[in-house]
Amino acid sequence: MAVSRSEPAARRFDAIVVGSGITGGWAAKELTQKGLETLVLEAGPPIVPARDYVEHVQAYQLPYRGYGNLRKLRAEQPIQSLTGSCDEWGSKFFVNDRENPYDNDPDKPFAWIRGRHVGGRSIMWGRQVYRWSDLDFEANAKEGVAVDWPIRYGDIAPWYAHVEKFIGVSGQAEGLAQLPDGEFLPPMQLNCAERYVQSAMARRWQRERVLTIGRCAILTRPHQGRAACHYCGPCQRGCITHSYFNSIGSTLPAAAATGRLTLRPNTVVSRVLYDERTDRASGVLAVDAETLQTREFRGRLVFLCASALESARILLNSATTRFSTGLGNSSGELGRNLMDHPFGAGAQGTIPGLEDHKSFGNRPNGFYVARFRNVTDKHPGFLRGYGFQGGARRLDWRRGASTPGFGIEFKHALLRQSGPWHFSLAGWGECLPRPDNYVALHPTLKDKWGIPALRIQCTFGPNERAILHDMQVTAAEVLEAAGARDIETFDDANPPGLCIHEMGTARMGRDPRTSVLNSWNQSHDVPNVFVTDGACMTSSANQNPSLTYMALTARACDYAVRQLRRGEL
Repeated sequence: MAVSRSEPAARRFDAIVVGSGITGGWAAKELTQKGLETLVLEAGPPIVPARDYVEHVQAYQLPYRGYGNLRKLRAEQPIQSLTGSCDEWGSKFFVNDRENPYDNDPDKPFAWIRGRHVGGRSIMWGRQVYRWSDLDFEANAKEGVAVDWPIRYGDIAPWYAHVEKFIGVSGQAEGLAQLPDGEFLPPMQLNCAERYVQSAMARRWQRERVLTIGRCAILTRPHQGRAACHYCGPCQRGCITHSYFNSIGSTLPAAAATGRLTLRPNTVVSRVLYDERTDRASGVLAVDAETLQTREFRGRLVFLCASALESARILLNSATTRFSTGLGNSSGELGRNLMDHPFGAGAQGTIPGLEDHKSFGNRPNGFYVARFRNVTDKHPGFLRGYGFQGGARRLDWRRGASTPGFGIEFKHALLRQSGPWHFSLAGWGECLPRPDNYVALHPTLKDKWGIPALRIQCTFGPNERAILHDMQVTAAEVLEAAGARDIETFDDANPPGLCIHEMGTARMGRDPRTSVLNSWNQSHDVPNVFVTDGACMTSSANQNPSLTYMALTARACDYAVRQLRRGEL
């Protein structure tokens, strides 16, 4: 992929895209394929799959045998290390916390997990992709929460299909109104214990609680020049066969193939430049990550795809005489209504009677139980709902690290005596938007590149806590219905941010007085600025949000190009 570090200073692009991750890659693809000369600015370095992807590297090949240099991780990545993917294999895909500081009340922790490199978090994401329904898009209006979404499912459904057909989504159609079906490749298969619990749930709850295989952006057959998954498992370390979707293997190559993409890594955007005379953004100001020199880039359109918090930080740091509290912030909502999914509560147990069954390979996917609370009947304890993700597994050979024995019989025992099937369900719940969950620029703290850091204020409220409790109750009900033994409920007490689904700091809405963006992800105040990452979200639903981000990005690009050609931008 062509990378430029020396484009002419006077060059003016049709579009500038800030960020190269899930939404930045889609913006690059859509804009270049529609004829626009597009500059993509990425804060971090390039990724070379042949060098940087390590999914097939074994623990014995690593200096610390997979455990990592704990002293270094604690010193440089204490926050990033809260996620299990920031290990000896994958720590290079996560930021250095000392170079990228932020501030929050120690009694109100927020775990901001970031990846600064070409491809962003699309390299390490969970790859779960679920459509929203009108149950989600209409909820704010029906319940009088925050503001109404300016779109409905019918507005985004064609763009869901557009994205799914390109990225490749394996999944099973279920015909559930609250979880619309999509354009699916053949599904991965549930294992025997998962099928057993699936049947038990169907007997007990019929179609109210439905267990299905996860819908994931991982190929089960060759697609768009990419190979089918070979079930090695550790996708978060990269995939040399490009069997799961990320921008490096899919959208950025598609953009590069047009000949209209300029990709510039190690370029940290600090602010959007605003021209008072034209009432338009004229480009962006950035810092070279290596030399620390500042530079301006000019463009007719600016797409912010840097992540919910980074895009908010850029806009807050782009204050002008007209927009004294941040570019496009006439509503006062910029930075507010931060959300992240409450997760990590549920139940686990063992499923008896299947000890003679084995599974094959390392399936990089789990099961999914679609939302069932507040779908048809109103729950008295909380608004909205949650879905379950999880899986069934048996103990593998790694238990040998703590099992006594030696020699061939010991090895045979590890292979043949795997014990019972363990089954776990954990919930992912909806977070309500609240103005007191917000980000703001810190008055003194700056990052390595001299850009003001964020102060983050975000907590889960009574509704989220009630959802977390209910996850444990209903997960235990499922296991009881399946005849599970040794049932235990759990709540990991995860702080906001750790789900890595942060969203909502520049919400879409119908009224410029109460929202930052319109129905096309376009700034109400500065019409040639678009924000299509998680910042745009008006509510959080409970589904993994990346598919919605991608669909909104493709839709916004289509609109922006049409407006540009009509001379309206």
